[in-house]
Amino acid sequence: MKVSVKVPATTANIGPGFDCLGLALPIYNTVTIEETVLPGTGVEINLMPEDESVVDEMIFDNIPRDENSIVYKAVEMLYNSIGQEPSELRINIQSQIPITRGLGSSAAVVVGGLIAANKLLGSPADETALLSIATEVEGHPDNVAPAILGGFVLSSQEEDGSITYRRLDWPDEWDITVCIPDFELSTNIARSVLPKEVPMEDAVFNAKHLAMLITAVSTNDDKLMRLALKDKLHQPYREKLVPGMKEIMDAFKHEDGVLGCVLSGAGPSMLVISYKYDLDKIKSTVRDIWSAQNIKVDIKTLKVEPQGAQILE
Repeated sequence: MKVSVKVPATTANIGPGFDCLGLALPIYNTVTIEETVLPGTGVEINLMPEDESVVDEMIFDNIPRDENSIVYKAVEMLYNSIGQEPSELRINIQSQIPITRGLGSSAAVVVGGLIAANKLLGSPADETALLSIATEVEGHPDNVAPAILGGFVLSSQEEDGSITYRRLDWPDEWDITVCIPDFELSTNIARSVLPKEVPMEDAVFNAKHLAMLITAVSTNDDKLMRLALKDKLHQPYREKLVPGMKEIMDAFKHEDGVLGCVLSGAGPSMLVISYKYDLDKIKSTVRDIWSAQNIKVDIKTLKVEPQGAQILE
């Protein structure tokens, strides 16, 4: 038996929503899991980029293709949760989501592997259980929640380990322009620059702006959204890791129709959220800033993906 699951990319934080907000985007990874019939073959993991001509093979060479893979670890946890050990498995990953760009590539393969394995096992785990396992593998639910659910998701891992999550409707009128530079930034490095403690006024600042953001999305309030997309917990510290980030954010501060510009997850990709604005102008502005620093960029204007991971028939 073979099961394939298509999983969307995700962008986390959305400014002030550090480690608790995420959006699904229509870029996809497809994970296929097949139980092989040859005993003793163990796990086989194949990585298949959608366009091999534009992928840095060194990146793929550094991704584990055995029991150390995060996909296999997630699948093993699911099997163990029902008292089983994984059988011989072949896992194929067709990758469209750029790696180490702040677009949830690891969350997508974890979620895809879990849902495919769950189907192979006869669906013993419900949505909540799958989200819990995925969060344990990823460390926090901000990417895995929208990867499973689709749309715009608020999530939190509580002190007892349980996951609280709610899906909200993102306004159709708000476009998201995703700007993906041609350099990597690992999540570990991006987290290493964050302080262990922050000033009380910065924590209060983010709490206020997170409340504004949730209200703005819920009420389709573009004026409030322009105020909401500010952050003092992670973006100021990560700015030094992303050349051109400050210049891009400054370029859109006073543009009518641009609701805000934020780092996508841990970066280095950036999001420009706009409302009835010249999308070509956004693209040319970002290209000009990064081009001046010899950085190439792939720019896509997207709507939020309303559906999460889907089993392909």
